[in-house]
Amino acid sequence: MSDTATAQPRTTGVGLPVPATPPARAYGPVTRTDFVRYQGASGDMNPIHHDEVFARAAGFPSPFSVGMWQASLLGTYATDWLGGPNVRDFRIRFLAQVWPGDVLTFEGVPLRTYVLESEDGREGRVDIELTCRRQTGDTAVTAWATFVLPLDASVGDATPEAGEQPETTEEQG
Repeated sequence: MSDTATAQPRTTGVGLPVPATPPARAYGPVTRTDFVRYQGASGDMNPIHHDEVFARAAGFPSPFSVGMWQASLLGTYATDWLGGPNVRDFRIRFLAQVWPGDVLTFEGVPLRTYVLESEDGREGRVDIELTCRRQTGDTAVTAWATFVLPLDASVGDATPEAGEQPETTEEQG
């Protein structure tokens, strides 16, 4: 068995320049129309997200958003910051429901930068954490994403050493 057949991508922690973190972005107050528009686009027409009688019969005070809607807004915040073509990973965790009238705030922070070396070559990367909060302070969605960063000449000779780690897809948090 050859080593290259089982070679795992390796990471080396390196300080790479990350574009400035954008200011927090607010959206809302959100409306049922927002929810229905997303439902139509996504094909998820579960009545709990638009039908008052159905939502109340299910024990909710009103219809609430499809979680993927606010996750998509959070993703847009991240791709506006670091570029859609640069996304390599995006994971989300739903934590609270979003209701009509909520005002959402989206924020992000870089967690680490590194060089990934794999059979496909070398890429600079940044892992970020993203948060969507309601006006109450509740976190509705947390996400973690990985984006490609340009490698400059200063890290051109970086080789795996202390801190090297195999790439992982384990959930953080």
